[in-house]
Amino acid sequence: MFPDIVPGLKAAMPELRGRLLANQSLAETAWFRVGGPAQALFMPDDENDLAYFLKHLPADVPVTVLGAASNVIIRDGGIAGVVVRLGNRFSEIAIEGEQVRSGTGVLDVRVARAARDAGVAGLEFLSGIPGGIGGALRMNAGAYGGETKDILVEARGVDRQGNIRTFSNADMQYSYRRSGAPEDVIFTQALFRGRPGDPAVIGAAMADIAEKRKASQPPNKTCGSTFKNPPGGKAWQLIDAAGCRGLTVGAAQVSELHCNFLINLGGATAADIETLGETVRRRVRETSGVDLDWEIKRIGVA
Repeated sequence: MFPDIVPGLKAAMPELRGRLLANQSLAETAWFRVGGPAQALFMPDDENDLAYFLKHLPADVPVTVLGAASNVIIRDGGIAGVVVRLGNRFSEIAIEGEQVRSGTGVLDVRVARAARDAGVAGLEFLSGIPGGIGGALRMNAGAYGGETKDILVEARGVDRQGNIRTFSNADMQYSYRRSGAPEDVIFTQALFRGRPGDPAVIGAAMADIAEKRKASQPPNKTCGSTFKNPPGGKAWQLIDAAGCRGLTVGAAQVSELHCNFLINLGGATAADIETLGETVRRRVRETSGVDLDWEIKRIGVA
């Protein structure tokens, strides 16, 4: 259990409107269903409330942003400082002609569905990404032939000093599964560009993506692809060649269906999952000489 810093923070921020709670469990909302507590969990009421909070937060208090927590391992010791989680006020979607404006608390698949219903094509690939818009912006999430950089017009967010800022697609400095945007920015909104399309055709493309996901990805508690594909290769092929398909550590397992996925069989700890991943990396290095890079982020205290 972390020391309770919430009373002091509340005293310094009398105009705060969002919820600020001490030592809140995070495992229940993380896709892996593992991890310790947040020392302080802040759920802002809106963008201005978030800006007020960050402006008055002491500089020595670390800030971690969690959205759907679909691409992170939260370590068993929890996360020190403040964890910011964006809730309902950041979950609005608006259609603006051939563009879609979305809050960053929205799941990717909801944006894809809204675009489909409005006859906006080009966002179908989002339906195959198990995460939220905030994470997609930060890591240039992609699947099934599309990436966030292909459709983003601009993103908006709040920096550590409480300034509301807008970033163009070029400002995001996208590359494979990463952005070069400042690390301290908490994204609050995104504007995506699509093109006119037939809702029936768009829906059929999304159904095809859903079938492909079902056939190739495990249904268990997982966080998508564990490791980035190395230049000119496929991570899953290297993992398979290293004999890691089905490998287990505790209740964590390398999926037998797709071996670039780690799964929680039920009751795994964050340490089990991370140790399994590092074991896979070591075996791949020994058999192929390739150092696999984690695609899943690992955060918190071990």
